[in-house]
Formats: sequence, C-alpha cells, structure tokens
Amino acid sequence: MRKVQIALIKPGDKLAKPVLQENGNVLLGAGVELNERFIARLRNLGIDTLFIEDELTEGIEPQDTLRDETRKHAAETIYKTMNTFRDQVGVKGRAIAPDMGRNFRKIFGEIMQDLATRETMLVNLTSIQVTDAYLFQHSVNVAALAGIIGIAKGFNRNQLEELGIGALLFDIGMTKVPKSLLNHGGALTDTDRKLIQSHTSEGFDILRKYHDISLVSAHCALQHHERYDGSGYPRGLKKDEIHLYAQIVGLADVYDALTSPRPYRKRYTPTEAIEFLFAAGGTYFDFELIKLFCRHISIYPVATTVLLSSGQTGVVSANNELALHRPTIRIIQEPDGSKPRGLIEIDLKNELSISIVKEL
Repeated sequence: MRKVQIALIKPGDKLAKPVLQENGNVLLGAGVELNERFIARLRNLGIDTLFIEDELTEGIEPQDTLRDETRKHAAETIYKTMNTFRDQVGVKGRAIAPDMGRNFRKIFGEIMQDLATRETMLVNLTSIQVTDAYLFQHSVNVAALAGIIGIAKGFNRNQLEELGIGALLFDIGMTKVPKSLLNHGGALTDTDRKLIQSHTSEGFDILRKYHDISLVSAHCALQHHERYDGSGYPRGLKKDEIHLYAQIVGLADVYDALTSPRPYRKRYTPTEAIEFLFAAGGTYFDFELIKLFCRHISIYPVATTVLLSSGQTGVVSANNELALHRPTIRIIQEPDGSKPRGLIEIDLKNELSISIVKEL
C-alpha cells in the first residue's frame, strides 16, 4: 500500500486502511473501491490523504503505533466523556463522570501494552479521520507520543500512568469552548482568543475535582500551552516552572497538530514538523526534550511517497532506526515516467549518492 494525496485519487482505487469517524467507528473500511461520490464526500470531510492498495507497493504495510482496537476504544471513550461534559453545562464535574479516572487509567493501560509489544519505538501514526474527529483522535495520538517519551525518559509505572491520563484528558477544557471556535480559520477577536485560551484553566478545574486523578495529571491540562521562554499561557511560566509532564504533553500536542490536516491550513510533513520543533528549541520547548522526542519520530513513515535525487519516485518500505533520514525506498517510477522492471529497493543508508528531495 502507499499513502496518496486525495487530489491524486482516481475512481477505482481501493482503500488499504479505513477512514474513521469522530467516535472511532469506521466510516469507510479497507477494501472499499472508491468512486467519484466517495472521493468528493471524503474531500468535503477534510480528508487530504488516503492509503490505497497498489500492485507496485504490495507487501508494504505501515504499522500504526496503536492497534485499531486500542485506538477505537480510546477515541470512543474520549468522545463520550467530552460530549457528556459539553452537554451538561453547570453540573458539577464529579456528578458528570464519576468513573472517569478509572476509565482512562484502563485506556492508557491498553496504550502502554501496545507500546510495550512494538518491535520499534519509532512513532508511526497512520489513522485517517474526518476533520470533526480531530479533537478525539488528537488526544489519543498525544497520549501515545507522551507514553513513548515517558518510556524513553525511564519513568516508572506510576509516573507513566500520571503522564498518560494527563495526556488523554489535557484538552477536556475544550468542552467549555463553543464548537464554532474550534475550527475557526479566520482572525480571532480578543474575546474569542481569551475564550479559547481559557480551556487550560477550565480543564484543570474539571480534573482537580476527581480524587482518582492525580493533581500533576491535571496540570497537563493547565500548563500544556506554557512555553519554555515564558511566552505561553495562562500564567507565563518559564523553564522548570512548567511541570515535566506538561512539557511533554505540550510538545506532543504541537507535533500532532502540525502533522494533522486542519480546515485553515495544510498539514506539515513529519520532516517539516521536526524542523519547526528544532527551531523552537530553547524558546517554546527545552532543546534536550526536543532531541529526545525527535529520536523516536519516523521522519519518513512507511508508505510515504518520495522523489529521489536520482529522479526516481519511490515509496518508503522500511525505516532505519540508526539513520532516520535515510529509509529504504521501493521504486515505483523511473525518471522517464516508466514503471521499473521488477522489484527495486534502495537502502539509502548504504546508497549515499542518492537522497530524498521531497515528499509527494
């Protein structure tokens, strides 16, 4: 399979990975043959890329960091919890979701089990979801990213659980923000900006009321928009004044937001997002934390289509953990536009004269 921009999808192409709804359920399943109506519908739902079946890339199977079952259960739980809070304005938090701490402890346990059984700690988030699913799938992705960084830092089980619950629920304060503002692409008024920024304090106020959710987990909601140089909100904290969990969640939040399609901008490629993060070292985030984070990011995820300096077009078939910028590439098109004769794979770690020019 390979990942293809939706503008290049043709009627008759077959989905290789499902498209998810906001609650984690499948909108279109793998194996569905796309027609013009499906393609137009997906484009209207804000989807910019799809995984399709392809003879030349047969056998290339990107493995999501999380199993489909884990992702669905987590997204569904976040969806139900957030909608419950949104629908019951004015009801005390404890009365709304009395089992929230226990439920999310179980969810993060499933995420950690997936992370623990992976052969590699490289992040590869491959789910395709409609725009309205962003808030829920985003929280799942942030939790997976935070869990990997927690493991890399040597956190013990209790620390990982505190971090994970904070990561799953860091945006719960968004339930207090009008839906009309969540995907707002234009200029914000001062009132609107303050309303959006209030989600950090609102989230903290919700989480701190739960005796089975750690106060440091609640600080992930409060502090995930604080920045290392003091330019963040709500309190303008600097450096170590920001709890380490919140620094990790904030970093994961920015990376996943950049690499996700939004109604008001194109998504960044993983390479572009990593360049952004390195440029933010010492200002938005601690530079050492950024370096640790980026060592676990797949710069060119499996199934990504790329143009090589040789003029050939290929698809990433495997990553090299010791050389993330030089993966193994399966050639699908020669410089003259013809198909390759037979199976050709180039390990860029060994072929130093060839490099990736850009993603396609």
